[in-house]
Amino acid sequence: MVLTVSDSNRVRTLTLDRPEALNAFNEALYDATAEALLAAAADDAVAVVLLTGNGRAFSAGTDLLEMHRLATDPDFQRGEHGFVGLVDALVDFPKPLVIAVNGIGLGIGATVLGYADLAFMAESARLKCPFTSLGVAPEAASSYLFPQLAGRQNAAWALLSSEWISAEEAHAMGLVWRVCPDDELVAEARRHAEVLAARPVVSLIAVKQALTAPHREAVAAARERENAAFAELMGGPANLEALAAFAEGREPDFTRA
Repeated sequence: MVLTVSDSNRVRTLTLDRPEALNAFNEALYDATAEALLAAAADDAVAVVLLTGNGRAFSAGTDLLEMHRLATDPDFQRGEHGFVGLVDALVDFPKPLVIAVNGIGLGIGATVLGYADLAFMAESARLKCPFTSLGVAPEAASSYLFPQLAGRQNAAWALLSSEWISAEEAHAMGLVWRVCPDDELVAEARRHAEVLAARPVVSLIAVKQALTAPHREAVAAARERENAAFAELMGGPANLEALAAFAEGREPDFTRA
């Protein structure tokens, strides 16, 4: 099992559960999370979804060992939903989504914040958007959503630098709503989720639709641009050097990329 699901007071908690891999998304976890969001969207007993991680990480992003296989093995078996299907499910999720970043969040573990209606972060947690360090492009419409959340220059730093962002910095930027002591994070996120879940689901859906509708075309356009750039760069010299360096435990050399 790579994802655990629990229900309480109309809040469905989805917990990424690959702690031995820092909850990195392999195809199985992409599929499980997408399926869970689709199921929660269709379940009248669920008003709010709370997403968090098990262990010391929220999510280390895409599993790089699997990403290397995807880039080099034409016979690699993709999942039913995969990364694209998970982002589709996030874009279309009609109910409030509360995210509790309990530890490190890399890649999709950071860009998923663009889809949070409320985001909480543990004091010790950190974020990184490692796209330039992997020789690829942004993902999940983060090139549009991050400037909306954090402003142009904060988003540029996050997406261009591949540097760590502390919880304090993420809060100051506007990437997260609240920073909590580590041992209070999930309880605080759940408390707010339950406040929302006590409201009528039809009203929650209507409010979220009103909030997201003005951005849907821009999100779709950003995803299209990002996907085209990602497809062009993945498997290219910079990306292969980054993945080889990761597999070999060394720093990448991008002087020729």
